[in-house]
Amino acid sequence: MKKKLPHKTTYWHISRFLERWMPSKLYARSLIIVIAPMVLLQTIMTAVIMERHWDNVTKALSRSVAREVAFVTTLYDNSPKDPASVDALLKQANATLDLVFTLERGGQLPEVSRKPLYSLLDIKLTQYLETRLKRPLVVDTLSNSDYVDVHIELEKGVILRFATNQARVYASSTPLFLLWLLGSSIVLVTLAVVFLRNQIKPILELAQAAQNFGMGREAPDFQPRGADEVRAAAEAFLNMKERIERHVEQRTTMLAGVSHDLRTILTRFKLELAFMGDNPKVTELREDVAEMQRMLEGYMAFVKGDGGERGEMTDVSQLLENAADVSERGGASGIERAVQPMMNVPVKADALRRCVGNLLANAARYAKRVKLAGRLERNQLVITVDDDGPGIPAAMREDVFKPFVRLDDARNLDETGTGLGLAIAQDIAHAHGGHIVLEDSPLGGLRAVVTIPV
Repeated sequence: MKKKLPHKTTYWHISRFLERWMPSKLYARSLIIVIAPMVLLQTIMTAVIMERHWDNVTKALSRSVAREVAFVTTLYDNSPKDPASVDALLKQANATLDLVFTLERGGQLPEVSRKPLYSLLDIKLTQYLETRLKRPLVVDTLSNSDYVDVHIELEKGVILRFATNQARVYASSTPLFLLWLLGSSIVLVTLAVVFLRNQIKPILELAQAAQNFGMGREAPDFQPRGADEVRAAAEAFLNMKERIERHVEQRTTMLAGVSHDLRTILTRFKLELAFMGDNPKVTELREDVAEMQRMLEGYMAFVKGDGGERGEMTDVSQLLENAADVSERGGASGIERAVQPMMNVPVKADALRRCVGNLLANAARYAKRVKLAGRLERNQLVITVDDDGPGIPAAMREDVFKPFVRLDDARNLDETGTGLGLAIAQDIAHAHGGHIVLEDSPLGGLRAVVTIPV
């Protein structure tokens, strides 16, 4: 019976969308969580409240001006229309109303070359004036950015012109309000950035300390700080670090004692065999004791790992050259080298030398041609060991890193023949925060790629 897949809800789709498109960094996500609602709220306020305020105030001011102009035109229509009466009318209107009226005789309405693309002032003022006056008129809001200029044809050849400041017919406080809104938003965003940075910094320090510890480096300046939850996590990390270091120290001390006791017994065996002369039985016993010695050294090397060594700045270029020289003295044929010069990075020198030595020994055991390369690439130290040997089947490449795998085809033997060569190398790579991957080699055999972050 097939198991039914869970129904993909709207919440699931939203979560997937956010997971795919949200930034990966906690700091950036926190900023979005704080800033996005604020920006959305202020946008709604501006679009709804301010739009209504702007619209209503502009309409009210335009209606007021239209009524005043209509009142002046009505007075003109009811006046004797002689020059003295008209001048007195305009003088009184200019003194009473916040408008500037002039009368042009023998004139005509001007032609407006262009109209604004969208202007609430132009639209509403024209609409209210046409409704009130029912006369031909032209509204010009573009010729002068500070004034509104209106021409009204009272009679054939008689043009009433009035001008007023745009603040008289337009809600001019809106841009100032928007400026204050923008300024307050900048202040709030700045405070959010500063606050969140201080909150995220302890988390980044904890992550860096954990990474350094995983790579065998010290973090002496790390102290728990920040919010209670972050401080609790940091203290838990320090307690775990202390327990691991104590465990490693106790194990190293115990192994040193065991190694000393076993070596003492093997030394007595060798001395007793030395006094027994040379005969086939004694020779076999000597070979058994030598094999036990090699096995002991291999087991100790595996359990010891990096030996508690601390990472220090090391010329890895010279380290790789030395490892190749040692392998050649141990019987490996001429090892080709392609090592980038002057690679000074913090590593555990002795442990890394042992790692590379095991990889070279494995390659040299089954191949005629071995190539060692090293380079720095994207903040990573990359070391490759290629050979032209029989290689390892892809299905077995994970198994060969397991301790005590001794299949000849797996090529997981070190100098002691205990099946710990690649296991020790992988353990050392892990102690540096890196790993080893086995691939097909361009030489036709196996490629071992050691990748260590630096």
